Amino acid sequence: MTTPPALLIAGQGTARDDTGSEAFRAFVRQLGARRPELPVAGGLVEPSRPPLGEAVTELVERGVRHFTAVPLTLVPAGHTQGGIRAALAREQERHPGISYTYGPPLGSPPVLLDVLERRVDEALGGAAGRRPGDRADVTVLLVGPGSTDPGANAEVHRAARLLWEGRGYAGVETAFASLAAPDVPYGLDRCVRLGARRIVVLPYFLLTGVQPDRVRQQTEGWAEAHPGIEVRSAGVIGPGPELLDLVWERYEEAAGGHHAPGHLHQGADSHAH
Repeated sequence: MTTPPALLIAGQGTARDDTGSEAFRAFVRQLGARRPELPVAGGLVEPSRPPLGEAVTELVERGVRHFTAVPLTLVPAGHTQGGIRAALAREQERHPGISYTYGPPLGSPPVLLDVLERRVDEALGGAAGRRPGDRADVTVLLVGPGSTDPGANAEVHRAARLLWEGRGYAGVETAFASLAAPDVPYGLDRCVRLGARRIVVLPYFLLTGVQPDRVRQQTEGWAEAHPGIEVRSAGVIGPGPELLDLVWERYEEAAGGHHAPGHLHQGADSHAH
């Protein structure tokens, strides 16, 4: 019987982000609890902690030689993917004999769009299942992390369009936390210029951390300066069952070798089984 590969969660953190690092660690523990028979570890590209190299070493010390790396990212930003791949290449040099398969980013599948919809409803003070008519005067500002990679920023716009389809919002606009325009204050200004009077700022982030906190602070600052506009802050996607299921789904896709060209990339001289 073929032994399935271990799971390595690979993330891109930011420096001095203790909240985000702890949220990441807790999420990795939750993933491991789902499949206790499989070794599971997680690490972030430095300077964040826990480092990705320590996670690989942890797996090697547990006897792992083959693992599947799943990037804990929503959009395929070039610098993030490059940083993760470079880190994994270094670990192959440090630990001769290990091999891995590399899965695709999580993307914006319907299950995560449903979670985003629920976060908007929660921000509005309601529960899931509000009638579309209740949202006719609500504009959502979806705020992505921002990247120097135009393709990654385009994925946030794509997610905004998918979130708008069939959900009854007045509109879904986009903004970015850093590295790309528009920023949150400019995005809110644009919403108002388009006629918005009720706005929900929705962070397009998986877990809590420095950037989602910055988005909330900028939103609160803008709201104080514009008391005539109702502005609410929504929560991040969070480590719920939908996200846990999705990560394991990406693991199965990569570990099983059933993939479309361009979606799964293997490490050098790597194999999953």
